Formats: sequence, C-alpha cells, structure tokens
Amino acid sequence: MSVELAYTPLRVLAERIRCGELSPVEIVEGFLERIDRYDARLGTYITVCADDALETAQAAEREIKAGSYRGPLHGIPVVHKDNILTKGVLTTAHSKTLRDFYPPTDASFVARLKACGTILMGKTNTTEFACGDMAEYGPSRNPWNLALFSGASSGGSAGALAAGLAVAATGTDTGGSIRAPASMCGVVGVKPTFGRVSRHGVIPLSWTMDHAGPMTRTVADAALLLAGMAGPDALDPSGSKRAVPDFTEGFTPELSGVSIGVCQEHFFEGLEPAVENALHAVLSELEGLGAELRPLSLPSAGELAAAADVLVMAEAFSQHAARLRECAADYGPKARRRISTGAFYTSAEYQQAGQVRELWIRELDLAMRDVDALVTPTLPFTAFSLERQERGAPDTSWATRHFNLSGHPAMTLPCGFDEGGLPIGMQVVAKPFDESTMFRIGHAYQLATGWHLRRPRPFAGDDDA
Repeated sequence: MSVELAYTPLRVLAERIRCGELSPVEIVEGFLERIDRYDARLGTYITVCADDALETAQAAEREIKAGSYRGPLHGIPVVHKDNILTKGVLTTAHSKTLRDFYPPTDASFVARLKACGTILMGKTNTTEFACGDMAEYGPSRNPWNLALFSGASSGGSAGALAAGLAVAATGTDTGGSIRAPASMCGVVGVKPTFGRVSRHGVIPLSWTMDHAGPMTRTVADAALLLAGMAGPDALDPSGSKRAVPDFTEGFTPELSGVSIGVCQEHFFEGLEPAVENALHAVLSELEGLGAELRPLSLPSAGELAAAADVLVMAEAFSQHAARLRECAADYGPKARRRISTGAFYTSAEYQQAGQVRELWIRELDLAMRDVDALVTPTLPFTAFSLERQERGAPDTSWATRHFNLSGHPAMTLPCGFDEGGLPIGMQVVAKPFDESTMFRIGHAYQLATGWHLRRPRPFAGDDDA
C-alpha cells in the first residue's frame, strides 16, 4: 500500500470506490500490510479482524459492481475502540475480566455503520474500562514519538489514524477521551451532542457523561462518519429522536456571519508557550476567514473538576459493583482503585455535583446565547511520556470535561506543532445539536491551513528508522 493511499481522506477513497477506480479489497489488504509492519511498535490494535475484513471487502466489491452502492461509507474500513460491542469479535475493554468476551450483538452505532457498508478492521487499544492502565495488552504509543503516550482511553484509535493504520475510527469520551488523544496525535476527534449517537452497546463508565463519536484525519470525514453513526435508537433511553442532518451542507471556505466566543478565564491560563502561540494564531486565522470574535465570561470554568469526578466515579462504581465483588483481583490496580472510590461518595455529594452541573449548563448557555461557537485549546500541553502516564498523568480533561457535563458538541482538530514536533489541538464547541456549525468552522480552518496534512515519521514513508 502506498503511503499516499494510506493517508487518503475517507471522502476521496469513497469517490474512488464509487466510480470503480479502487477496490475495497485493495484498501483492506493495504491496511493489513501496514498494521502487520508497524503496529507491534505502536500498540494501537488489540484485535485485527484480517480474515473477516477481507471477506466483507470482497462482498462489498461484488455489491458495488452489481449496482448496489449504499453510499459514501460503503467499502470503507473502520476500527472501533475495544470498549464498544462488536458481534462475535473479542471485546475486552483492555481488562482481564473480559478476556473471553465475544458479544452476541453489535453496539447500535456499529450496526448502523455496518448497514452503511463499512468494514470492521479491528478493535483499538484503550485504557482498562476507559479509566485504568494498559498493562494487559501493552501501551498505545504516540506515532510522533514512540516514547510518548497516545493520550487517554481512545488513544489506540487516535494513534492508528495518525500512523496511517486506519482511515476512520470510533471512540468514547467521558471527560475528553476522544478529544485528548486526538489532540496529542494530531487528528480530528468529535464528542457529539449528548443523545446524538446511541450509547447502547458501549461498555459504560458514566451513564450521564459517556459519549461515543467519530475520529478521522479531516473534519469533512468526521462529519460523514458521524452521519452514519447518529440517529434515534429505542435501545438507548437517553438518545435523541432528532433527525440527522447533512452535517456538510453549510461548508464554505470562509466564515462570514459566524460569531465565535473566546473565554480567557481558565481556557487561556497556564498554557505551554507553544500552545498559547498556536491558539492566538488560530484566532487570527478565524478572524481572517470572516468570523467575528467576541469575548465572553465563564467564571465557573475552572471549578468543575471535583463535580465531574464525583459524577463519573459514583456512576462507574454503580456499573462495576457486582463484577468487583466477583473478580476484583482481575482488575488492574488503577482501574480498581479509581472505580472503588465511587463507593465512598455520599448521596448528598452526588446530588451537589448534579447541582454544580445544572448551574454550569445555565452559565454556558447564557454565555453562548450571542455566539455560534466557542474556541479553546484542547489541552494546555502536548503529549507526555509513557512513564509520566504510569506514575500519574497530568489533567487531560482540563478543557474537555466541561462539555461532557453540559452535553454540548465539541471537536478537536490540529492547529500547530511545538518545538519538539508534537501536535497541538484546538477545540470548537457549538450549541446543542448544532454540530453543523462546529464542522463548518473546523472545515474552513482546515482548508486555510495545512496542519492536518502533516504525517509522523517513520510511518509517512519507507524509512523504518
């Protein structure tokens, strides 16, 4: 597989498949070769579905040749984070407790993507139950520097995309676990509006904070993948019944008429110099594209960590209590310790955390009343070492947990690199169920810049050094 093909955007692959220039079989074979060549060093996959992927690709090729083209996701390989149920395919959540778990059904959005004609390439590495370590199957390394962590629990999906070992991926995000690794690996990661994508079939961590979303290398590809994932689902009582729009309908190369809020409180405090410089350049670029920048105030933005932690871990314990009683020794120490803390929060503390959430939603909605979106850094720093991750990682939910609490859609996309060549991410936040505006801003920014086109060596060439 040529490097150019490995990094070709999903939308371009889809058009070449549709018109018969490219076979799904060629694409799958090429990615399998790259996975075999590179993934032992990266650790982005837990399971590779080689035989099934080839069989599905052959079936897709036959359907398309026979005139039964299902749309732009038909014949496109997709990888799913390993806490997402896939029928008959090992799903471990990186935990010994699920080492022999072959789900009898697909997660609802996995079934939706299958119906669109996607091909399951494999299951990507994650931290144990999206909150622990990576001891059982090994760490997921950052393609930009193999000594560094790929970042939070959807790191396998982010690393596979950055290294050209996948064209499209899914992840889950409870406090930033799509957006933080996407930022650290230099790809696009989307946390949709709460309820936009069904969570039925996602191994839960926090019932009120969990989200599932797409991860790709371009904003346009993320919009396309989200359209395939989203929609009403009777199996998810928290799901929205809203129809799914064409998220790309408003795409233009400029942003005239778009107002963007900028909050200096919390989000622009304590940034690494490279991140600060990159974000100021982002704001200038957006203004140059025609957007109007407006200052806004969110005084509670720096005071939400405790409330989010209470909600997540109390809800995590409620999900894991029975399994912990049966097989606590099979949990890794970090996941066992973190989940068990949820047993010690009182009902009063849980209720107070919920009240903080409601006040935050009110504050955010009021602040965003006169703007179309909010732009922040995704993280105040770039990727850190695996050693740092093991002994105690910095706060990777620093700018992201806010929108799990509120349910607003949020997306990260690359916007620069630091002096060590590591990616920097910007976060775009829109109003509930207005992913279209979020995508419009990100797409226009990507058309005007080239940060998303950079590729990490040695995965961007034949150099194995």
